[in-house]
Amino acid sequence: MPAVRRFIAHLDMDAFYASVELLRYPQLKGQPVVIGGGRRHQPVERDDGQQHFARLRDYVGRGVITTATYPARALGVHSGMGLMKAAALAPDAVLLPVDFDQYRAYSRRFKAAVAQIATLIEDRGIDEIYIDLTDIPGAQQTADGDELAGVRALAARLKAAVTEATGLTCSIGVTPNKLLSKLCSDLDKPDGLTVLMPDDIPSRIWPLPASRINGIGPKASAKLARLGIDTIGQLAQADQAWLIEQFGSNYGAWLHAAAHGRDERPVVTWRAPKSLSRETTFERDLHPRDDREALSPIFTRLCEQVAQDLLRKDYLGRTVGVKLRYDDFKIVTRSMTMPAPTRDATVIRQWAGRCLKTVPLDRRLRLLGVKMESLCKPDEAVLAQEPGVPYSLPLFEDL
Repeated sequence: MPAVRRFIAHLDMDAFYASVELLRYPQLKGQPVVIGGGRRHQPVERDDGQQHFARLRDYVGRGVITTATYPARALGVHSGMGLMKAAALAPDAVLLPVDFDQYRAYSRRFKAAVAQIATLIEDRGIDEIYIDLTDIPGAQQTADGDELAGVRALAARLKAAVTEATGLTCSIGVTPNKLLSKLCSDLDKPDGLTVLMPDDIPSRIWPLPASRINGIGPKASAKLARLGIDTIGQLAQADQAWLIEQFGSNYGAWLHAAAHGRDERPVVTWRAPKSLSRETTFERDLHPRDDREALSPIFTRLCEQVAQDLLRKDYLGRTVGVKLRYDDFKIVTRSMTMPAPTRDATVIRQWAGRCLKTVPLDRRLRLLGVKMESLCKPDEAVLAQEPGVPYSLPLFEDL
């Protein structure tokens, strides 16, 4: 009896946020569209019934791109790029505001569609999941000499289910492990399907840049380049002992294994979050004293959003923290542990306000964030009894 082959899929939604927006505004299909604006960039309906869209060339501020359609990416625009810089590359691109509530709704839809077919699913974020296909009926079948016919048909079935449930496309990579599948889901985007086995690694994986391996960040990639290693194939040819000498025992050994496509990590169907946080970057710098009327509702809303996240995921948190980025880009964080865990927005805001009292508030702020840590389930703790304080409490009082 032939050995059972391990099949792990990585499913990645195609330009997820942008694709959701194109469902709402189908007239923008095929155009360069950037997601990352604020409420003021909401499309406006004219008297003739036509919608007027903001253009990137008119943007003024320091926001960054959340995502972009593939036509926009072809112009050099990508996620994480400043909107002002993107405007120089694609001035005529449409700019749309971010709508995370809508994206989360579609995320739940595509994951529910996959769960109708497969049960071993690892949630990796709003737009990607790992799926263990090994024991799903039909995955191990062969047809007409094609040993991978069964798993290929199963992956196509998953893609069709996602599209039927959401109207969106996804790309899937299927390989023996998570590392290779993550790589392969990006090989044929958008709407791609790549099935790859170990014998295919030299021809399909080794020519790729070493930075394509998930886990090789900018610093490691730059160091590898200085050492004359640019591709995964070159990394695979490097001596393991030499890599350990250059990068340390753990990371050096991992680099060698990753370049050869080795990864034994299982698909983890449940993972408790370590923290939940919300943050916002301001379109202009705000001063803690001069702009307290603008900052106070923003701060309150962040606390409310964190509380809503805790409720939705059914967690309580005991440690509350704040994050500030000043106009000189310096980041400061502070945290406090409360007497009892909570998910009450009023209590979170009170303790987050106390955290703010411990940081310097003499410079303008670019970013403000709130985090909850030390999470637990309700049946593991008693809800906080502290009544909290009114939302009208000044943000930076007594300064």
